[in-house]
Amino acid sequence: MSAIYKRELRSYLFGVTGAIFVSFLLVMIGVFSTAINFSQRYPSFEIVLSSVRLVLLLVVPIITMRSFSEERHAKTDQLLYSLPLSLSRIVIAKYLAMVTVLAVPCGVACLYPVILSFYGTINFASAYGAILGFFLLGCALIAIGMFLSSLTESQVIAALLTFGAFFLIYLVNGLAGLIPATAGASAIAYMLCAAAVGGILYALTKNATVSAAVGGILVLVVVGAYLIDSTAFAGSIQKVFSSLALFDRFSDFSNGIVDLTAYVYYLSVSALFTVFTVQSMEKKRWA
Repeated sequence: MSAIYKRELRSYLFGVTGAIFVSFLLVMIGVFSTAINFSQRYPSFEIVLSSVRLVLLLVVPIITMRSFSEERHAKTDQLLYSLPLSLSRIVIAKYLAMVTVLAVPCGVACLYPVILSFYGTINFASAYGAILGFFLLGCALIAIGMFLSSLTESQVIAALLTFGAFFLIYLVNGLAGLIPATAGASAIAYMLCAAAVGGILYALTKNATVSAAVGGILVLVVVGAYLIDSTAFAGSIQKVFSSLALFDRFSDFSNGIVDLTAYVYYLSVSALFTVFTVQSMEKKRWA
């Protein structure tokens, strides 16, 4: 596992993708810090990270697009399957390598509150709490991008899929606002989500029967729940969509609040999509 981790980390740190990822994040942190902290004399580094978090939407696909799609394109994924390691350990090693690359600009960002303290009063607890939240947000996005990379052998397609997914996550609250708050509209939205779950399951297993059965059962569950108590559906889809907004959960950090629930949420998303990646690779091993 350590050998794979070192190989991946070396390829990122001494390769183009890792250099672009780290340098672009550092440049953006520097630009926003100059504009907000120094030019406007605003002593909150959390606001800087709140602005830079949107940059993750652009740079994370750069580092995740090659994680597994390149292996499949070059047919070196067969070497991974032949290693005396479980696929879960291989996936975790690759994931930790990308997380380590993310830790580089985050580590440099830890110097900013110290520098800013020379020019004014800094709340170190909220500043470093925001840096940790920013890092965990990046970890969650990397896990999602890694999973999408495992679905295709084209790095370009993997990058576009990842960017599209992040863009939808960023707009999820706005999209939820377009759905009427009526019970019927929420029920229809839930049924569409149930069908989407069946589609995702098919992408992971390539088993049309099981995927259709799961999607159909979920749709029937939604219909049954609606017939039992339709009033519970009113406005509920907006709450569900809000819980999926990864970027919006960072808002409390920008207000100087250390949100422990956001930490747990980001870690849960990271673990969930790492498991999804393992299952995707397991399916391809036996296909």
